[in-house]
Amino acid sequence: MKSLTLGQLATTLDVTVSPDEAAIAITGINTLDAAGPTELSFLSAESHLKRFAGTRAAAVLVQSRVRIDDPAGKVVLIVPDADLAVARLLSLFAPPVPRPESGVHASAIVADSAHLGVDCAIGPFVSIGERVRVGARCVLHAGVHVGDDCVLGDDCVLHPNVVLRERITLGHRVIINAGSVLGTDGFGYRWNGREHEKIPQIGVVIVEDDVEIGSCVCIDRAKFAATRIGAGTKIDNLVQIAHNVIIGPHCVIVGQAGIAGSAKLGAGVVLGGQAAVRDHITVGDGAMAAACAAIAEDVEAKAIVSGVPALPHRQSLREQAALRRLPDLVVQVRKLQEELRFLREGPK
Repeated sequence: MKSLTLGQLATTLDVTVSPDEAAIAITGINTLDAAGPTELSFLSAESHLKRFAGTRAAAVLVQSRVRIDDPAGKVVLIVPDADLAVARLLSLFAPPVPRPESGVHASAIVADSAHLGVDCAIGPFVSIGERVRVGARCVLHAGVHVGDDCVLGDDCVLHPNVVLRERITLGHRVIINAGSVLGTDGFGYRWNGREHEKIPQIGVVIVEDDVEIGSCVCIDRAKFAATRIGAGTKIDNLVQIAHNVIIGPHCVIVGQAGIAGSAKLGAGVVLGGQAAVRDHITVGDGAMAAACAAIAEDVEAKAIVSGVPALPHRQSLREQAALRRLPDLVVQVRKLQEELRFLREGPK
């Protein structure tokens, strides 16, 4: 079991603790309810104060906006953002992620024309095609396929069974999790009077620096030009990104979202789980879409939308509230109709 002192953790977070507190041994991080006497916990909202009172944690990271009248002898570290502080400390306790040994595994197939950078780790049954360029310190786990003419920047990590079809470009420090496929033909067909005729997809996919892609994500190649994922964007599992989509930097795309062809997302856009974006739609910088939102029209920068079809969030909430009252309104209308009939026709 890994153990660090509270002083070491405080130094990482630029927080001051007393000499006695600094010597406390910390073996991990856990929730307020589950933390034991050698673990660190965190409190980010006043709604959890009752749980704070009962925690057995050795110390607690407390968000600065949370008011604690009586810490009851608990060791408290005040931080600007408790969740961010936890994120920074978790890596100190995380076990190392297994990776292939440096070099090329005996079962891997690497084309003679491919170039591998220094200190790469190429795992078992990896396939690397012609004219591929792999940057320094890249890690390709078991079963990865890299098609002809792909380019990988430095420090990329491709987890098991990732597929890069031909002519895909990754920037530096790109992480792609297991089972994702980049470069499948875009879904393009045209009815010719007899059948759906396939439209050739001759474009590419470009993934910029520091992008992380979850498991079982599909990013289609462009019909022409490029499908592009902006720097720093994070994509959850089971996301579909169609041909010629442009995603700006630092976006967050949550699981099962779908983005149709030629849609454009600006910088810092957030799509909730199962959100859908229609083809050729533009979503402005900093806009947010709630889970299951169906975006059928352009969204302005910094707007928040929800619902089917997606509307400004407050308007969507009002409409949902009105819809819930509809059964009672139907009863009232029927009653009024009966009263009106009585006034016109008298009793039957």
